[in-house]
Amino acid sequence: MSNSKFPISLVIITLNEEDGIARAIESASFCDDVVVLDSGSSDRTTEIARNLGARVFLEEWRGFQAQKQRATELAKNDWVLSLDGDEAVGSELREELTKVFEKWASGVDQSHFTVDGYRFPRLSFNLGRWIRHGGWYPDLQLRLYNRKRAHWVGGAVHERVSAKKVERLKGNLLHYPFADHAEQVATNNRYSGLGAEALFAKGERFQRRKLIFKPFGKFLETYFIKRGFLDGLAGFVISIGAAYSIFLKYVKLWEIQKIGRREKRPSATGLELKEP
Repeated sequence: MSNSKFPISLVIITLNEEDGIARAIESASFCDDVVVLDSGSSDRTTEIARNLGARVFLEEWRGFQAQKQRATELAKNDWVLSLDGDEAVGSELREELTKVFEKWASGVDQSHFTVDGYRFPRLSFNLGRWIRHGGWYPDLQLRLYNRKRAHWVGGAVHERVSAKKVERLKGNLLHYPFADHAEQVATNNRYSGLGAEALFAKGERFQRRKLIFKPFGKFLETYFIKRGFLDGLAGFVISIGAAYSIFLKYVKLWEIQKIGRREKRPSATGLELKEP
């Protein structure tokens, strides 16, 4: 495997990611620039990042889309690889990316002048196994992009990179979203609150039929239609959690509408929240 470095900036937004930050940075050691934009970690995240050569910036939380766009602006290079603190470049994806960069450097391949970005599948590890069904995979992510021709869009929940000409790579981006199931439950709880506020902001109002049928439909979708049952007991647990998250979202929408109670947003997080 080549140990060469290329003019690619790795950018990561963080909040208390000491368990995964080294893995993320080391998995992308082919990047000649590393930017960590932290929003107030109380653990060793920034210390570990600095020790691995990252340029660390401490700034207030702006929201997912704005924070990732700001991290992109801090990069030294126009080509940017964006990771979360709980992600890592898999070995096959690393080899694939290295070949692309080597062709660019040699002048054999001039695609970096015409391609705006690259997307690749994300494979998540949860409940002791890699999850390949239930809607969790391939979970395509556009994470390598030219910042002059691509930018982050979205809001409080679904941030993503927008680019016109995009190509797909085959290797996996590895994702380690939860330390244990309790963390997954807490994440679903936070996600449901953000989702409820997003619905309310769009003008949607609470309906009992959605509270009753949407969770049931979500379970059928993830466990049967998207074959979550092929992931064994983990697939069942994930599908139940997905259904309950939808249930919570509509309960919280009802709270916002009828009681005026709003979700207390976390100050910041490095975790990209994804609906299971």
